[in-house]
Amino acid sequence: MVTPRKSFKLPTHFEIEAELREQISKRPGHQRCVEGRDELLLVLHEVPQAGIPERDALFFWKRHGGRWTQPGGSGLSELGELLERYELAIDCHEDSLGKVNTAAAAIYGVLRHSGPLARSTRNLALALEQTLAADIEDREIRAYRDRARELDRAAELLNADARVALDYCQAACSEQQSLTAERLRKNAFRLNLLAGFFLPLMALGILCGMNAKLPSISAPLLAGIFLGGIATGAVLLWVIGRQTCMHAGRKPKPEQS
Repeated sequence: MVTPRKSFKLPTHFEIEAELREQISKRPGHQRCVEGRDELLLVLHEVPQAGIPERDALFFWKRHGGRWTQPGGSGLSELGELLERYELAIDCHEDSLGKVNTAAAAIYGVLRHSGPLARSTRNLALALEQTLAADIEDREIRAYRDRARELDRAAELLNADARVALDYCQAACSEQQSLTAERLRKNAFRLNLLAGFFLPLMALGILCGMNAKLPSISAPLLAGIFLGGIATGAVLLWVIGRQTCMHAGRKPKPEQS
């Protein structure tokens, strides 16, 4: 069941004209700059949370030739705080990724959040680009745009590093499994070899331990046990030797280009 998204309301102190208000739906939508006749509305998103598709919107409004107005009053200080929250989220994941060796669950947690972070920072930078295109003289927006571009690159690098770390973790686990399988194969070979040696010895021990005078019917039975033990040991040794030669002479398949 899909949870319905909550509608939003613009701050009451935003004196938005009807022409600009008609361009806005009941949803915040993607990050963008909505341009009216004499005003701009900058729609940005809060830092996304992993596994949650909905985004909380943050609005900034400005009349052409005037000052920016933010939800908390005048200015763009809340935009700077938003960028700081993005930077903090990226730095925290970079630190945790640097401490992770082969913990696939931890790497997956970083990767699950780095993707939305990369998309959000990229769209945030594009929204500031749109704002700057509408008001090219806005130096404050230009400074925030440059900082958003840096965050975009950092988020992309974080996402790429997380993918490389996950691939390395999978390769390390596969190599460990191969080494474990090889050790098990060698142990099985040693056990079979011991069985091949000890079966004839056990049969010989039985033969040498026949000190008591036994009935005539027991002599053929003991001789059969003795010969059977020797034959079984010889067969085991022959099979083990053949498998060892086949394994040693097996050539690796050429890699396909």
